[in-house]
Amino acid sequence: MLRALFISLSESRSLRAFAERSSIGQRLSSRFVAGTEVEDALRATRAVNQADMSVSIDNLGENVTNAEEARASAQLYHQLLDQITARKLDANISLKLTHMGLDVDETLARDLVSGLVAKAATMQPPNFVRVDMEGSPYTQRTLDFVHELNRQPGHQGRVGAVIQSYMRRAESDIEKLLAEGIRIRLCKGAYKERPEIAFQKKSEVDANYVKLMKILMKSRIYHGLATHDEKIINQAKAFATKNRISRDAFEFQMLYGIRRDLQQALVREGWRMRVYIPFGAEWYPYLMRRLAERPANALFIAKNLFRK
Repeated sequence: MLRALFISLSESRSLRAFAERSSIGQRLSSRFVAGTEVEDALRATRAVNQADMSVSIDNLGENVTNAEEARASAQLYHQLLDQITARKLDANISLKLTHMGLDVDETLARDLVSGLVAKAATMQPPNFVRVDMEGSPYTQRTLDFVHELNRQPGHQGRVGAVIQSYMRRAESDIEKLLAEGIRIRLCKGAYKERPEIAFQKKSEVDANYVKLMKILMKSRIYHGLATHDEKIINQAKAFATKNRISRDAFEFQMLYGIRRDLQQALVREGWRMRVYIPFGAEWYPYLMRRLAERPANALFIAKNLFRK
């Protein structure tokens, strides 16, 4: 019930407008969002790197309404890639296709993202672009984009996809991505989807996650396991040990501000960890979806909101 509530809240334009402008809303977001500016994200990235963890930086936003907004979004990511190199940060970038203008002009979106992947591929050292997954109306288009980008000369291994374990089609999508050597970020999913296309019960989503996780871990391709679920993390560790999978053959991924204790514990044990750092003014839908994924975070926020 809480998951459905937070998904519904994420889609409320009036609440979003209030939250993103109010001081209490901005304070509420500060635990999970690095800030609103590029410099905020870079500062947070440096701190995470100093704790021996990698980073994926995401400029929050989606569904731009014109070409100018799309180009501005892409330019910001170019700036991020430049700064990652200049400051010698251990970080890549994560973006949404609708933030690059997919709803406005598909050709424009393709050109903008292709330009970012080309830049990442030629950086020293080479970098990486993760194309995030959105709601089901965009699933096939997003995967088609990733396949197409990966096939372009010089791009192979420099662009990756996100697969959501609550989608019933996820295993089939993974098989196609693995056939082309495409890196995958596996998460559970946080959009409201119909029962005929997505598992509704947490137990089903979790079971599919573990099934897909094992496929990825045995693929000999470097993937990211995005979860804060200790039971699943322990299963991944046990599976790696049993199957003699090296601790540097994949990485765990967690969100900025969530389970820092667990992040640090995994690093101490020798596992690879990447922290997903979002920044930008459009934090409200992001935060509501994170609460939908893990409603226990709502209690955490309530306890910490008024602490100084």
